[in-house]
Amino acid sequence: MSSLKQRFGSLVAAHRKRVGWTQRRLAEAVDLSDDTIARIEVGARGVSFGTIEKLAAALGVDPAELFTTELPGGALERRAAGDLAAKIANVK
Repeated sequence: MSSLKQRFGSLVAAHRKRVGWTQRRLAEAVDLSDDTIARIEVGARGVSFGTIEKLAAALGVDPAELFTTELPGGALERRAAGDLAAKIANVK
């Protein structure tokens, strides 16, 4: 079983990739360094509640989604598919 920091970091990375952002883009959005984001994503650094809130807001998720992989019905995949479907629907 991985540590809470590792699970949290993995979910931050997964949500970041879902929205198509680089670590640098996420770092800019939450006013942290690229290195800090990289360390968070591998579980080498913990974060404060304030940073959790900033990360969740920037990634468009509820903060609880950064702590569990038990998302209802594969929410990560569903969001990506939904985003793609919305883009296709807007193609004229």
